[in-house]
Amino acid sequence: MHINWFPGHMKKTKELIKENLKLVDVVVELLDARIPISSKNPEIDGLIGNKTKVVVLNKFDLSDPKILDEWIKYYHDKGICAIPINSLTGEGINRLIHELKLSFQDKLDKMLSKGMKPRAARVMIVGIPNVGKSSLINKLAGKKSAKTGNKPGVTRGKQWIKIKKDLDLFDTPGILWPKIDDLETGLKLAFTGAIKDEILDIDEIAFKLVDFLNENYKEELFERFKLTGEYESSLEIMEEIARNRGCLVSGNMVDYTKVSRLILDEFRKGIIGRVTLEKPIE
Repeated sequence: MHINWFPGHMKKTKELIKENLKLVDVVVELLDARIPISSKNPEIDGLIGNKTKVVVLNKFDLSDPKILDEWIKYYHDKGICAIPINSLTGEGINRLIHELKLSFQDKLDKMLSKGMKPRAARVMIVGIPNVGKSSLINKLAGKKSAKTGNKPGVTRGKQWIKIKKDLDLFDTPGILWPKIDDLETGLKLAFTGAIKDEILDIDEIAFKLVDFLNENYKEELFERFKLTGEYESSLEIMEEIARNRGCLVSGNMVDYTKVSRLILDEFRKGIIGRVTLEKPIE
């Protein structure tokens, strides 16, 4: 599966990041806690260079708690602060604010020692589409300052947002990389909704997801969809889910598109259970 999805606004976002980095003190790289590798844009590190970076693992409430701990240790061992948050409820936000202020403190002390007027820390938030940037900004600001949506790619343009007197946030739209060649990366981005469903084969994506869940989270999968039999393939599992949930058309035939959308929707909402799709690479 080769995915080419690099709309014009994403190219502009890349240019926007380059142009405004000189104004920024700290970069927040927002990742999906379920797929920290696949949700990381490999171009970001090259763009931000030596800027101070804080990693935020959003949607941690949807991720496997044991593997989340492994990820936090993984980043810690690399000297990177990784903070799990839930951008919808605000859990973890206070810790993030504290870390941002701490990251800026050395620079602020140098400014004061030179007799310069103190200012707020300037923070840039970067991340791929649908990873939760707008929701995070809204929580940080305490109001609806950024446009949000449940589909990837809704945030447009650039904006500075003041957080009290301590932080100024520079928001950027979500940006993917021009071409996704790796099948596993593409699938994980599709599972979590980072890529628009409209450009994907929904039936194939759902089949692959069921395949993964059956192999790694079988108990959660079977409990959620009331599966009791022995199944020779993921296709048989999908057909049983369709029958249990009434995803049928005339003649008692399976409506594969309907059951596929149902499975993906419940996975993305965390209804199936707390699932992480990838572990740290040693």
